[in-house]
Amino acid sequence: MNKQTKIASTDEAWDSGELGTNAEHAMVAPSEFEEAVDASLGLKSISIRLPVQLIEAYKLIAVHHGIGYQPLMRDILQRFVPEGLKEVVQHHENKAGEVDSQLEEWKKAA
Repeated sequence: MNKQTKIASTDEAWDSGELGTNAEHAMVAPSEFEEAVDASLGLKSISIRLPVQLIEAYKLIAVHHGIGYQPLMRDILQRFVPEGLKEVVQHHENKAGEVDSQLEEWKKAA
């Protein structure tokens, strides 16, 4: 009889890979599980084509920070969007101001 030694479930055992890395015990999660996780986190999978060099650069940066490159990309995009939205709003506020000025000029001319 082959009796396996049980490894204590500690943070260190998971971090070192002593637990959780045996392919014999791995399986693909059902698609319903992936969909539930995405829905609970408000995520949607998309496909995007990027230059290979850009992806490799993201991977190097991600390794340096101890995260995956896709979460790094998501973080960078999330940081960009608020500033991008501010730029769009400012542009439209400026355009609205120009229109208001033009209307005032037309009123004075009439």
